[in-house]
Amino acid sequence: MTIALLYGGRSGEHEVSLVSASSIVRNLDTDQHRLILVGIDKKGAWYRQGEEQITRIREDSSAILDIQCREDFRVSVIPGGGRKQGLAMGGTGIPCDIVFPVLHGTYGEDGTVQGLLEMADLPYVGGGVLASSLAMDKEKTKIVWQFAGLPVVPFTAVVLAEWVDTSNRTGILNDIEKRFSWPVFVKPSAAGSSVGASKATNRTELSAAITDALCWDAKVIVEPFIPAREIECSVTGNESPVAYIPGEVIPTHEFYDYDAKYRDPDGASFAIPAQLDTAESALIQSLAVKAYRLLDLSGFARVDFFKDKRTGTIYLNEINTIPGFTPISMFPKMCEESGLAYPDLVMKLLHLGKARHDARSQLRTSRE
Repeated sequence: MTIALLYGGRSGEHEVSLVSASSIVRNLDTDQHRLILVGIDKKGAWYRQGEEQITRIREDSSAILDIQCREDFRVSVIPGGGRKQGLAMGGTGIPCDIVFPVLHGTYGEDGTVQGLLEMADLPYVGGGVLASSLAMDKEKTKIVWQFAGLPVVPFTAVVLAEWVDTSNRTGILNDIEKRFSWPVFVKPSAAGSSVGASKATNRTELSAAITDALCWDAKVIVEPFIPAREIECSVTGNESPVAYIPGEVIPTHEFYDYDAKYRDPDGASFAIPAQLDTAESALIQSLAVKAYRLLDLSGFARVDFFKDKRTGTIYLNEINTIPGFTPISMFPKMCEESGLAYPDLVMKLLHLGKARHDARSQLRTSRE
């Protein structure tokens, strides 16, 4: 196959994407498949990258992809272009069999890129437009899960349009205080990697936390802070998804924030498999598959859970439709623990993406 790897992106997780994509480059069999690199800068412009990037990454295990922004290498997406002309540079098509978006967070994991690739009629790895955008919005995801009877932590949402009107703030804060006891947790509804997330122990801290989180998204969710173990579960598949052995994140920080994930080398340790009894592990895998199917996901995702340290209750927390692929990321490590090696995982996701596109191509779009 000829595979176009998209990385970088217009997101607070731009740098994480560079590391994830570098890891995929090292684990893809470039003797059997052709790889095309398309880097997206922080303004959203797409640029084709030279072959030397691939050589550099594969020869140096510590190297990380960068993005060379040359105007004559600008890449366009052509609606209806298909595999021959869906991607183009300088008006000339860049043939590819499938696109692998390794774009974490906004403008990559939220349905925007997926819609663009659908319009271009290009196969791609991962969930479709609706599933991606729904899963990106933590509030809407929780509403769907809650409606289906799956266990979620109680929550409420605050939207920017209401918060900027300062006359509303007293009522919003009063409502949260009535609903939940201290402390509470505040996070953007549609941002990843714990960007903008914080814990509040009083009204003043809550107000500041909401203001900060609204810098990252136009809606935030507030929920009671649960002293919990953080359990994660990888899922792959289209119509018949499969859940892998759960793992546990053990943060050294108060919670698994952005610094603990990416800046502090000692920010967390990982236990794969998680220390759970057989029934708990089976429950988490079952819930992960149910959560995945309710959002109509395909390809892959990482489903995150809380296990309350006080009661043992297991809650669904959130789902990530393009989880981290760095060498230390939980998603590939949990798959490896279940017997699916990283290179085989990459190929599995590519085949799932092609299968999804081929199946959708059989649907009628015209009466003629």
